[in-house]
Amino acid sequence: MSKRELRRLERERARRQQMLKIWGPIALVVIALVAFIIIRANEPEVEGVVFSEAAPPNQHDASVTYPTGGLPPMGGVHSPQWLNCGIYTEPVPAENAIHSMEHGAVWITYHPDLPADQVALLQDKVRGESYLILSPYPDQSAPIALTVWDAQLTVESATDERIDQFIARYRGTRAPERGAPCSGGVGAPLP
Repeated sequence: MSKRELRRLERERARRQQMLKIWGPIALVVIALVAFIIIRANEPEVEGVVFSEAAPPNQHDASVTYPTGGLPPMGGVHSPQWLNCGIYTEPVPAENAIHSMEHGAVWITYHPDLPADQVALLQDKVRGESYLILSPYPDQSAPIALTVWDAQLTVESATDERIDQFIARYRGTRAPERGAPCSGGVGAPLP
């Protein structure tokens, strides 16, 4: 083989190696993303979750009111201003919390008579986490409810393992405005 032919083969080999260095990592990232999406899509729903009809997003009304008692709404018309995520010891305006749910937040509510140790366990789950709101909900019909846009779970105890499952599965995933802010709104959560 001539020197010229050897140089040409060497250049081709170098070009192939360069292409592998560029496209190899890109291909790995794409494969990992596709695998993540497939796994996430096939992940089972959390046992006991109730789903509602998809409420249209971006329906803002500063004067909206909701029925009292029962459970928090799972979406729908809400305030144009979202609620800052965090821990609240007093009830919060549902219309602001729903706007935060539209951004991807999980709104964890509890009956005001929930024992203090149970409330403390919930606070520990929320403290320092993003896109979580914790507040009492007057006249709530269940001890604890976890609500995201169009999905809700009620549990009897703060030790129920489905709380962590619900947060991991639905926080940010059922949000019409996923990733929009959960701070810079209204409300002053505990530090």
